[in-house]
Amino acid sequence: MKFLYAFIFIIFSTFSFSEGCVKSKWGEDDEIGNANLISSESVLKASKLITKGKTYSLGLIIDKDTPAYPPRSIELTIVQPFQQYGAGKDVYPNLAANDDIFNGWFGVGSQIDGLGHIGSPEGIFYNCYEGKDFAQITGLTKLGIEKIPPLVARGVLINMADFFEVPYLDMGDTFDLEDVKKAMNNQKISVKKGDVVLFHTGWTEAKLLSEPKEWGAGAPGMMPDVALFLAEKEVIAVGADTWSLDVVPVMDEREPFPVHPILLKDNGIYILEAMNTGELAEDKVNEFLFILGPAKVRGAVQMIVNPIAIR
Repeated sequence: MKFLYAFIFIIFSTFSFSEGCVKSKWGEDDEIGNANLISSESVLKASKLITKGKTYSLGLIIDKDTPAYPPRSIELTIVQPFQQYGAGKDVYPNLAANDDIFNGWFGVGSQIDGLGHIGSPEGIFYNCYEGKDFAQITGLTKLGIEKIPPLVARGVLINMADFFEVPYLDMGDTFDLEDVKKAMNNQKISVKKGDVVLFHTGWTEAKLLSEPKEWGAGAPGMMPDVALFLAEKEVIAVGADTWSLDVVPVMDEREPFPVHPILLKDNGIYILEAMNTGELAEDKVNEFLFILGPAKVRGAVQMIVNPIAIR
């Protein structure tokens, strides 16, 4: 029955995906989507969730061996400018220094997907922006990462591994809206307008370090009806402790990542991938203050991030 349910929603999302676009309710020039919901009042309200002062790093440590969606990778080179063969003694006689050169993709490890990441097959993106007009080889001229304001909001952790009473959901496992509502009921939490919602599946905690190739080969994921529900709730961002958010192996090759366009293109909701939710789940944290300020690389589509949760 669940697979039939999934198929219906994939057909629905594919149909709506190709039907065109809907202008943003924030205006025809809007480039930040539901981040418009963040206000001084919402930040002050979210800050009241801090009761213990404990911080959690939601970003994973990454390196050249971190599995990533092909062909993504990173390479780091450490250099000593002006100091080769002792030259630094003349330039900086009382200083030794290291610099680093980064060569890689911003979509590796813990990352935020910007609104310019996923569009329709016709090249239409969030707020009806056409890819041919803004996706330049030197960077996006619309919907770039640098447009995202500081994301400070109430964070909610929905523990799907705990709901299914397993250490982790396996690759290819899915959870639908009925599962999510039951999990929220068990945790006595709700999703509110302006929230950042994270899902804990246990996948990263179980596999990233012990079996990295398996971790990168697949993932559990949410069904499209969950994304539609969260869009109705007007959340700011949705993430999980998986590299894909969507389920992998994919259920339909014609629409391999149906959750992505629902959130990014249709609703201006950011996606957070490979979140390090293990410690939050272990401490049974249901809600927290979420803080993220992505690096402002002009025209970037995605960005490696380290969000902070504070309880």
